[in-house]
Amino acid sequence: MKLSRPVSWFLLAFGVWSWVIWISFVKNLVKDSSGLAFDDGHPTAYFFVHLTLAVVSFVLGTVVGGIGLRGLRALSRTSRAS
Repeated sequence: MKLSRPVSWFLLAFGVWSWVIWISFVKNLVKDSSGLAFDDGHPTAYFFVHLTLAVVSFVLGTVVGGIGLRGLRALSRTSRAS
């Protein structure tokens, strides 16, 4: 299956966006002082649930971005061969 250039760029941008957003989210989660993420210095269920969401989003962002990157590389090879 061939991906178009705009779709490949979108997938790559989505992957990068996922990493940027979730990294800042995890930083804020670790620094949380509202009592949601930590209770007397111990992580709460809220912390673990949101950390799991972040890890899954990192993995999905990496996979989706990788597909976009592979699509762009394939298009580059095709245009050079022509």
